[in-house]
Amino acid sequence: MIRPGFLSEAERQALVGVARNGLEEHRVARRANAIVLLNDGWSCEAVGSALLMDDDTIREWFKVYERAGLEGLSGFDHEGSSCRLTAEQQAALQAWITATLPCNTNRIGAWLKETYDLTYSSSGLIALLHRLEFDYRKPEVIPRKLDEARQKAFIESYEKLLNRLEDDEAVVFVDAVHPTHQARPAGCWAPKGTAIALEQTSGRQRLNVHGALNLETGQTQMLEVATVNAMSLIALLIAIEAAYLGKRWIHIFLDNAPYHHAALVRDWLKKSGRRIVLHFIPPYCPHLDPIERCWGVMHENTTHNRCYGSFAEFKTAVMTFLTRTVPAKWDQFRDRITDNFRVISPKDFRVMT
Repeated sequence: MIRPGFLSEAERQALVGVARNGLEEHRVARRANAIVLLNDGWSCEAVGSALLMDDDTIREWFKVYERAGLEGLSGFDHEGSSCRLTAEQQAALQAWITATLPCNTNRIGAWLKETYDLTYSSSGLIALLHRLEFDYRKPEVIPRKLDEARQKAFIESYEKLLNRLEDDEAVVFVDAVHPTHQARPAGCWAPKGTAIALEQTSGRQRLNVHGALNLETGQTQMLEVATVNAMSLIALLIAIEAAYLGKRWIHIFLDNAPYHHAALVRDWLKKSGRRIVLHFIPPYCPHLDPIERCWGVMHENTTHNRCYGSFAEFKTAVMTFLTRTVPAKWDQFRDRITDNFRVISPKDFRVMT
């Protein structure tokens, strides 16, 4: 709480003169106005609201005025544009942030207060961090066991297959997804000042889908199954063969789930008349499986910010999107669900531990 009446009459008149001076820089006039209002009994919150500033900034202006008077209000050194830290202190701060990767400005402000007894407002800290060339970013999630050589070999073999593919051959990606009957909150644009809420369902039922996607045409085969296992894979392979009657060979790419390698599946593939060739994506490489991106697009269009009153409604929305919307509107999705593969190396990242 800042007690009113802390200014002498001369000090108040000087500040009022600055605030009313049309030739004075606007930033200085605004700060002088804030100090006068604090002296007259306004709270930091009220002054901040009137000047369209946050209350922490108003408190910081008051501290600057206490320390350096009107000259301090004209210096702009407390918000990070002209840094109060020495070159050595800036280097220490940079080294500390680089080493610790703090998640919020509160922790950085606490470190500055403890280390150098300096107090920054939230906006001042953000300005300081930008000045020191720091950005706020979320880390990418990468698999723990990445084998660069295997990724490169897979991409080369995949491209080689595409280059020699005949008209009577097709390439299909296969995977399973298990969406749960729950709404997924996601960021959205909304009118300013409007509180946004999403009704949550109480259901925990899960939909099991074993599906296939052709990146060239957008054609899908999506089976709702009780359990994803070797039997559901065989049922899906039968559906794929039926959908590609004119193809001599169907090249199917899939991950290394145990049921994809099951003896039951291998025995089925050995039967006479089978036209399917399985290709396995390297372990721990979901980025080399385009159908994984299809699941992400599905969630964006069916579960993000959407609430379904019943599991039946939820299931209909998901299956309709996968079986009808994706093939019918493939031109809208093909740029996001692609085989634009790349090798991911942990060496390209600073991996947080």
